[in-house]
Amino acid sequence: MGHRLSRIVTRTGDDGTTGLGDGSRVGKDEPRVDALGEVDELNSVLGLLLTEALPEAIEVWLSEVQHDLFDLGSELAVPGYSALAEAHVVALEEQIGRLNADLPMLKEFILPGGSRPSALAHQARSVCRRAERSVVALARFEPVSDASRQYLNRLSDGLFVLARWLNRELGVPDVLWQPKRRPNEG
Repeated sequence: MGHRLSRIVTRTGDDGTTGLGDGSRVGKDEPRVDALGEVDELNSVLGLLLTEALPEAIEVWLSEVQHDLFDLGSELAVPGYSALAEAHVVALEEQIGRLNADLPMLKEFILPGGSRPSALAHQARSVCRRAERSVVALARFEPVSDASRQYLNRLSDGLFVLARWLNRELGVPDVLWQPKRRPNEG
């Protein structure tokens, strides 16, 4: 970090613009800023999940993901810069494989819930999907690395598997979707 942030209130965004990492100013409603904000929100939701009592290996993994997301944010903040690589995507795929290895096969759709940590992982998954959509929308107008899009796609899968894994570890069943359920039926 070249310059330390000693002055937080700058008033430079009062006109509806924000500064990017390359020094340019763009509207706060630009697709790049939207994508950056969605990735930031995802990182915040993961921070909330990390306040739960989680196994150390999961804490380590989610902390690594937070750092990766900050790197992705730097990629979005500096047009033309790439921070994530295929190795980041492969690492996610390997983690998903480890978490999913002992889970029972899904035969029905599940609803977010069960345990609190699982519900928070589902919330992070849905925010991750929104961040992915924002990055894909940005890619229609400006170059975005393949690795960043793939990373968000894999991460949402990983968070889904994590939610199931957490419920299993806590001895709480997943909440199964009951299609066409009528009101007041059990």
